[in-house]
Amino acid sequence: MTQANVIRLPTEQEVEAAKQSSRTLAKYADADRVQLSIKVNNQVTDDLILSGQQMQLLLHILAETAQGNAVSIMPIHAELSTQEAANILNVSRPHLVKLLEQGELKFHKIGSHRRILAQDLMTYKKQLQTQRHNTLDELTALSQTLGMGYE
Repeated sequence: MTQANVIRLPTEQEVEAAKQSSRTLAKYADADRVQLSIKVNNQVTDDLILSGQQMQLLLHILAETAQGNAVSIMPIHAELSTQEAANILNVSRPHLVKLLEQGELKFHKIGSHRRILAQDLMTYKKQLQTQRHNTLDELTALSQTLGMGYE
C-alpha cells in the first residue's frame, strides 16, 4: 500500500448503489463466467467477462460498500510496512514488531526497515483466527461438561 492510496468512506449514494448492484449481481454469484454489458447514456459501450472468482471479489467489495465500509485491495505479493501490517491485524506497531522479533511472523529488511509480505500476514491472521475458534470451542465444551448454564 502506498501513500497514494487514500481510504475514504463511501457516500450515501455509493452505499445505495452498492446495495442495489449487490442484490442484482448476487443472483449470479455461483456462475463460472459472467458477461456484463456497460451502458453509458443508455448506449451499450462495452462488454465485460468475469470469472467466478472475479465475480465473488466484486460481490465482496459491493457488500462491504453497502455496509458503509471503506475497501482497500492489495496484491498478495505486496510488501507492507510494520504500521500497515499492524493496522491489518488491529494491533499496535510495537506489538507487531515483538511478533516479528519472536519469529511468529516472517519478514525481511530493506535497510533498517522491516517488510512483511501480505501473503505471509494473511496466513498468520488465518492461523490466529483458527486458534481462537478452537479455543472458544474447547471453552464451550468445557462449560457444557461442567454444567455452567451455557448451552
